[in-house]
Amino acid sequence: MQNTHCPDWATALLNGFSQIFLQRHPLCGLLCLLAILLTAPSLFGGALLGGVAGLLTAQRRGYAKADRQAGLFSYNGVLLGLLLSLALPWSALLPPLIIAGGGLSAMLTQQWLHRTRAPHGLPPYTAPFVGLGWWLLSLAPTLPLSVPVDATLLNLLAAPLKGLGQVMFLDHPLAGALIAAGLLVADRRAAGWALFGSAAGFVFTWLHHDSEQALLGLGSYNCALVALALSQQREQPWLPLAGIVLALLLAPGFAALGLAPLTAPFILACWLVRATVRAWRQIRLDTTPCTLRDNRPRLR
Repeated sequence: MQNTHCPDWATALLNGFSQIFLQRHPLCGLLCLLAILLTAPSLFGGALLGGVAGLLTAQRRGYAKADRQAGLFSYNGVLLGLLLSLALPWSALLPPLIIAGGGLSAMLTQQWLHRTRAPHGLPPYTAPFVGLGWWLLSLAPTLPLSVPVDATLLNLLAAPLKGLGQVMFLDHPLAGALIAAGLLVADRRAAGWALFGSAAGFVFTWLHHDSEQALLGLGSYNCALVALALSQQREQPWLPLAGIVLALLLAPGFAALGLAPLTAPFILACWLVRATVRAWRQIRLDTTPCTLRDNRPRLR
């Protein structure tokens, strides 16, 4: 159904912001956009530029309109715009770099969708963002350090909301609250799972004596994304739980390799869970005895 309240390009762009959290809902995207504008205005321009670059690239190259409208070619560009605006100082080189990153992410997404649209294909999630992000971060090997947070009751309660915000590099509880509100509008069940995943990541990180990472939400955001992605299988509630555990176990490996985790633990955890479920189904199918067909003529 076409949106009658705003032009197609605006709907597609807002859907791109909501697709960061695996939703297709313009109001959710608008609240995500407001979360950036109100809590990190210095990142707003980069996020918008990256999303527009991905959308225009998809339009110029004639990619499917349904995918453009769903925001599938914008969300990786938004994340790249946020990352580059955070990691690099302002210069004349920054806007072209964001535009190039957003456009290239759209092309990578199209190639992925073209090759994995089969029923058993693995979704791209934020893989174009992670791959390009690691490459672009070679221009700025370290991200800015976060301000330490005291372990007060208020900060403890705000940590799961910060986990939602950290998906978009936002460390303010208001950002997480706006994102949670957007998820509630789009899908209440998804919002519940996202908050549960973020809280689980916080508890795990806190119990492993990394209180600073826990309070900043840096141990939570991948868990929130995994819970969002795998909770879509409503008949299998154990999937998001397994994915959360995997994301927590995988995250330290990227630090050991000297790579910024970004959303890589989320992607790998989801792929592993989906591949395991598919393999298990195939094993069950292969071991199920075939029933002999009755070829005798039947009476009408």
